[in-house]
Amino acid sequence: MMDTLYRSGLSFREYLAISYGYHLPVYSLEDILKHKVDFPYAEVRPILLFKEYLQHGYYPFFQEKGYLLRLQSSIKQTLQNDIPTFANMNIATALKLKKLLYIIAKSVPFKPNFTKLATLLDMNRNTVSDLMCYLEKAGIINQLRAEAEGVRLLGKVDKVYLNNTNLAYALSDNTPDIGNVRETFFFSALRVVCPVTTSNVSDFTIGGYTFEVGGKNKSQKQVHDVENAYVVKDDIEYGMRNVVPLWAFAYFYA
Repeated sequence: MMDTLYRSGLSFREYLAISYGYHLPVYSLEDILKHKVDFPYAEVRPILLFKEYLQHGYYPFFQEKGYLLRLQSSIKQTLQNDIPTFANMNIATALKLKKLLYIIAKSVPFKPNFTKLATLLDMNRNTVSDLMCYLEKAGIINQLRAEAEGVRLLGKVDKVYLNNTNLAYALSDNTPDIGNVRETFFFSALRVVCPVTTSNVSDFTIGGYTFEVGGKNKSQKQVHDVENAYVVKDDIEYGMRNVVPLWAFAYFYA
C-alpha cells in the first residue's frame, strides 16, 4: 500500500551513524532506565544532534535537498492516491480523510471523540474509525490505546499522535508544540519494539513501568506516589535515579 512513507523509520542512532559516523549500540529498556547508555560526550553533545533528528532525521531520504517539501509531497500522495486506492474510496471520502488528518495535526496529542468527528465530517462513526486505521496503517498516525485483556489486543483509543516528529514539522504551519513533539517521539520510538499503552496517572505505560514525559523542569508531582515511575526529560544530557534523558530512548531499537 505504501511506497512513500515508512511506519518504522530511522532511529536516532541510525541517524548519527549515517550523518556523523557514530556507531553506537542498541540498549534494552532496563539498561536505559539504569542509565547505562553511552555517548561520545568528548566529541559531541547529544541534545543539539537529537533536535536535528526530531526535525529531519526519520526518513531515509533526509540528506536530500528540500526534505520537508518531499515529505509533504509524500503525505499528499498517500492521502490522495495510496489510501483511496487501497480502500476503494470515492473522491468525497478521500477529501474527508484529508480533513481528518488536518484536525489531528492541529491538536495532537488528539483525544478522539468519534461521535463528534462523525458529525463534523458528515459520515458514519464506524467510518471515522476506519479512516483512523487507514492513516495508522499508512504510517501517518499512531493510536495510543488503553490496555485490554492481553496487552496485544486492541483497547479503546485514548489519544492519537502523528507517526513521528518529522511529520509534526511537515504538517505544522508554525513550529509545532514542543510538548507534543516530545510525547510523539517517545511513543514513536518505543512502540516499534514493545506495547505502549495509556496511563491513568501519567503519559504512558510500558509493562510495569509508568512514564511522564516533559522538559528539563518537569517535576515529580504527577508520579510521586507511583511505583516504577520515571520522569523522561528533554534538554538534559544525563539522568539519575528515576529521571532519564529523552534522547536516551532513541537507542531502544536498531
